[in-house]
Amino acid sequence: MLKGILDGCILAIIKNKEVYGYELTEKLESYGFHSFSEGTIYPLLMRMQKEELVTSTLKKSTAGPRRKYYSLTKKGEEELNKFKLQWDHLQTNVNRVLSNEVEEN
Repeated sequence: MLKGILDGCILAIIKNKEVYGYELTEKLESYGFHSFSEGTIYPLLMRMQKEELVTSTLKKSTAGPRRKYYSLTKKGEEELNKFKLQWDHLQTNVNRVLSNEVEEN
């Protein structure tokens, strides 16, 4: 379950601004995701690139070798919108369970 949530969060961060992998890890950490390393993030980015959700561009860095910056594709934006709908539904249902509310049909 967390995998899908992490994917959605990554897409949301990339939508706001193109980022490189380490920067993405730092942004996730700033939102409270402390248990993810670059070793977790890079395979997700590679998979997302294969699925054409993100694209990458190599750019010069002021400190060291060139960096691979990721940006969202149209397909990635569609996937992010789908994630947001699923997240809203999941959050509503989990909150119902936690507050012991039963949905009336």
